[in-house]
Amino acid sequence: MEKKLVVNLKWCKGCGICAAFCPKGVLVIKKEKVTIEDISKCILCGQCEQRCPDYAIYIEEVED
Repeated sequence: MEKKLVVNLKWCKGCGICAAFCPKGVLVIKKEKVTIEDISKCILCGQCEQRCPDYAIYIEEVED
């Protein structure tokens, strides 16, 4: 199974915790919401998912 990074903007409060913990700089805060800046750099480490207090960002398994 493949994995992908998913952001639920309705839940995001723009706190920036996920962006602060992203080791590759994939996430940034723009207009008070998290934005995926460059998905090709994402290593799916899960740091953002673990740190998000609002469960607004997560790694999802998708079928090929």
